[in-house]
Amino acid sequence: MPPLYRKIAAGLREEILSGRLRAGDRLPTETQLQDQHGVSRNTIRLATALLVNEGLVEHVPGRAGGMVVRQRVTLTFHASRAEMPGPYSESDAWFSEVREQGYEPSQTFELRIEALPAELAQRLGVEADSPAAVRRCIRSVNGNASSVQDTYYPMDLCQEVPELLSPHDIPQGTTRHLAEHGHVQVAYEDEVVAAMPGPTEAAILELPAGTPVLTYIRTGFTPERAVRVSVTTFAADRNRIMYTLGNADVIAKFRASEEP
Repeated sequence: MPPLYRKIAAGLREEILSGRLRAGDRLPTETQLQDQHGVSRNTIRLATALLVNEGLVEHVPGRAGGMVVRQRVTLTFHASRAEMPGPYSESDAWFSEVREQGYEPSQTFELRIEALPAELAQRLGVEADSPAAVRRCIRSVNGNASSVQDTYYPMDLCQEVPELLSPHDIPQGTTRHLAEHGHVQVAYEDEVVAAMPGPTEAAILELPAGTPVLTYIRTGFTPERAVRVSVTTFAADRNRIMYTLGNADVIAKFRASEEP
């Protein structure tokens, strides 16, 4: 038999996932849960700690606080569509996709110069510790940080395309801007890794204790070289990554037939 605290956590979890307890609802107090289950306060705290680690509830301080069900906004990132040729820049395409899913997007941008770690330098085919421009986008959904994207460009490319060193976002997007300057990306290599966040990612994304991240790494290639590496860190409790392989029109037709 599982420990009592796990059984109590399972019951509360089922109420949350079924919708009987909704975002913003408070769980019963520790005293109420003790009386309901006939267990100690420590057992109740172990049970609620499990739910905190799973990102289902959070502790809100104050007299009106307590354990409150977290709002869970799950955004689908369509990796196959990202940066495809079209009328929108990368940022505009992301904004449109978020709005299509019924949420409100926002974004902040910053630029820095730093030495390339060995792993990223290898992906770009340059020496480790050589300088690179890092263009960072922090993307939020409904006002909550959802992902952090750091894109690394080798410095020799930045000297050829100096707009990459601009401290402002490039309106048409860097992929299109590079193409306009003769660096058309014709191939991408993607890698997705699940991991626990570092202190910086945990702080930016305001991750509850025990919440992992999805690290999505895309290397873009022209026929001659690798021109950039984008490292996007997604909060795993509010994102999923989806790929479409083969004929996307067949899938779209099938999905349309499923709609009521």
